[in-house]
Amino acid sequence: METNYLESATKQFEYYKLLGEKAMQQLKDEQLFFVPSPDSNSIVVIVQHLSGNMLSRWTDFLTTDGEKEWRKRDEEFEEIVKTKAELMNVWDKGWNVLFTTLKSLSNNDLGKIIYIRNQGCTAQDAINRQLAHYPYHIGQMVYVAKLLVSKEWQSLSIPKNQSKNYNNDKFSKDKSIQHFTDEILKKNKKDI
Repeated sequence: METNYLESATKQFEYYKLLGEKAMQQLKDEQLFFVPSPDSNSIVVIVQHLSGNMLSRWTDFLTTDGEKEWRKRDEEFEEIVKTKAELMNVWDKGWNVLFTTLKSLSNNDLGKIIYIRNQGCTAQDAINRQLAHYPYHIGQMVYVAKLLVSKEWQSLSIPKNQSKNYNNDKFSKDKSIQHFTDEILKKNKKDI
């Protein structure tokens, strides 16, 4: 069976995008601006940073350095966004560039050398770098959201004390080969 790295990477990015959105949906607008401690970031700031990184890394991915001259990284850590609607526009803008770029790539592109701050790496390594970077920050968003929502939190994975039921359901089905996100993403597309 041939595997498709780009398809798998795209599904991983879609999954983490969904987790971030599901976390933000559970918050009141003002909670998006909550700063847990003086040296930490609000969800708004994390989203600004993710979007800024995505715009810089994925614009002209194969042909220009991933750290664009026009990027103002330090400003990403100041609260520029003022409303939830504006925040979601910033969020979507970054993800749209990422997904458009991924769709434009072929397996032949994966071995090409690209640069991030003048450090060369393969396109595949650059994709892997972002597959580690974005979930790191989305995990921060989920953690802060879970703290704020507390007992009303709707689990984004297997809820506490539900592992046995979840596993029983999974093992009651025939074995199949699929990406772990297939069911999750399909279910959530129906919910939208």
